Amino acid sequence: MTRTNRYWLVFITVLLAVSIWVTLAGDVFGRKGFRLGLDLEGGTHLLYSIDLSRKDPSQSDADVIAAVKQTIERRVNAYGVVEPIVQTVRNESGDFILVQLPGVRDPDEALQLIGKTAVLDFREQERDANDQPVLDEFGDPVWIIARGITPEGNEIELTGQYFKPNAHVTLDARNLPVVAFEWNNDGAAVFEQVTLRNLQRPLGIFLDNELISAPIVNAVIRDRGIIEGMTITEAQNLAIQLNSGSLVAPLNVEERRDIGATLGADALEKSLVAGAIGVVLVVLYISIFYRVTGVVACLALTMFAFLNLAVFKLVPVTLTLPGIAGFFVSLGMGVDGNVLVAERLKEQLRAGHSLASATEEAFRESWTAIWDSNVTVFIACIVLYWLGSRFGNFMVVGFATTLFIGTALSMFTQVTVTRTLLRATVASGIARSASAYGVLKHD
Repeated sequence: MTRTNRYWLVFITVLLAVSIWVTLAGDVFGRKGFRLGLDLEGGTHLLYSIDLSRKDPSQSDADVIAAVKQTIERRVNAYGVVEPIVQTVRNESGDFILVQLPGVRDPDEALQLIGKTAVLDFREQERDANDQPVLDEFGDPVWIIARGITPEGNEIELTGQYFKPNAHVTLDARNLPVVAFEWNNDGAAVFEQVTLRNLQRPLGIFLDNELISAPIVNAVIRDRGIIEGMTITEAQNLAIQLNSGSLVAPLNVEERRDIGATLGADALEKSLVAGAIGVVLVVLYISIFYRVTGVVACLALTMFAFLNLAVFKLVPVTLTLPGIAGFFVSLGMGVDGNVLVAERLKEQLRAGHSLASATEEAFRESWTAIWDSNVTVFIACIVLYWLGSRFGNFMVVGFATTLFIGTALSMFTQVTVTRTLLRATVASGIARSASAYGVLKHD
């Protein structure tokens, strides 16, 4: 065995060990298990259209779409959804945001959290000439948005956009949930002015034009304050919305699906068992028909499987049933490449070449066919991924992703792992006769 082949053998052994560890370990680099799609785990599927007609004219459509996507991502991540999917979709009807929340059991709450604009402002009661509150036709006080002057001399409305992004839920002296917030420089200056002129008066806090709290101002406040009058869940969601920012354009729900685990653990297990049975039958066939070459191919495919699963876990790849199908298809392509090498090896041995020479020639003659077939699959995967992304069919995207990754790793194992193992086998002298490589006497 050459020194280069020894190095490759060590590298392959280490890579296999790492792949097995990543695949089987419970927690690797923060990844706990594989990411499952909605068809396997269940959850909520939401499709939003973006009302670009109500955006700031100074912003481009692309900037607004990107900003909306980032805001939704921040809100969903803060909500605690494990491995959510937030993607933009464009088709002939316009621009959309697709949100998939695996494992979410309260879709109404998630829907409210994601779509709310969370416009929060502070208002003071309008006063008449006698300094009495002005009442509307229903006898309720009339509220006007509080205003003040910033240190730079600009008049602004006192809204949540001047909060620092550190709002959080805490408990007050009565053990009730409140949202604690802190102002930036402009907000602090204006808040001081507003609380000064409203001492011993109520200051209304409105969320999306709805009064949620009207505490009495007991002291002049500058830097920070609290928002009360909410349940713990409402307080948590408000803190998330304030920290993630307001949506720069309104969203409309175009499609909502509450998806159960349509396959579930039992169906997933059956699918994997079916795939395993197919793999075992293929392994038995190539081992019996191609013998030593078949056994080497099985070892290479074992490494391919663990390496592929490790990549799925680390990237991470969202596994749906079509995605699992893509994995098994790429596994079948790996078998096909190894069969091609095995047949070329048999041809070389029949032609009277030595075992070492036949091995090298088999790989050299197989390379063009292996390369062409894999490149064709790569092109098909790219087209499928583009079409799936464009039309919002992420089952197709999942299939294309896993097939692309699997094909790339399959080519690596065919060209590198199988060749290294077969060279090592030939150099060891374990099997010297042509019959050990599937060449029969009547051939």
